[in-house]
Amino acid sequence: MAGIDVLKEEIGGCTKCPLAETRNNSVPGEGNTSARIALIGQAPGEEEDKEGRVFVGRSGEILNSLLENAGVSRNNLYITNLIKCFLPKYRRPKRNEIDQCSAYLDKEIYLVKPEFLVPLGYYPARYILKKYGLTVPEDKPEIFNRLWYNRGQKIYPLGHPAALVYDKSLREKTMKDYEKLRVFSSNCKWFSACPMRRFYREGELDKMWIEKYCRGDWESCRRYEMEGKGEPHPDWMLPDGSTSDRLKNLTQN
Repeated sequence: MAGIDVLKEEIGGCTKCPLAETRNNSVPGEGNTSARIALIGQAPGEEEDKEGRVFVGRSGEILNSLLENAGVSRNNLYITNLIKCFLPKYRRPKRNEIDQCSAYLDKEIYLVKPEFLVPLGYYPARYILKKYGLTVPEDKPEIFNRLWYNRGQKIYPLGHPAALVYDKSLREKTMKDYEKLRVFSSNCKWFSACPMRRFYREGELDKMWIEKYCRGDWESCRRYEMEGKGEPHPDWMLPDGSTSDRLKNLTQN
């Protein structure tokens, strides 16, 4: 994709903020430019700064193991960072650094157009949620491991792999959290026959239900769960388990 190549050159020569004076290399995103899922880290580490590539250091090793456990190929993802240069001593990004550098991330999102944005860690999650007009909860844990949807964009924040470097006790939970990437890699297997799809095509159901469940987190769909167990459920039952009298009337009339 020519646009991505031009953007990489632009990132490589960036001198917009003082980080250009302390870095070895700026680090553009890389991966599948037609990806369904884009992972967005905070900033490159020391190894990434040396090599000029995303997630090749210790965090990259952990990320690779999490992806392997989830059954997701790194080749099918687009992977980038909010900040494109190494933050000295792994400090937090400053407001002006985010303001200057986020324009590159915005361009990457525009060019790749991933269905799912998966920010890794608090600062990328906060930026992406605000970018799409969502209110960031004051309680940080409420940000993660939930599918947000607004302005046509699906967002699913996850914890950063680097957390496992400092606290190995998080590994089991983090592995389970990252398994959601497998779910996002495809639509629900029953989507083509689901009444929700028909209601949506007929203009009777908001697109949100399709994007958050049928083409999103179908694993958490109550209809999917009941179908798998062979339990009967009415056509007018919504993915969250509630029922719609309006859809019921449409079905019975």
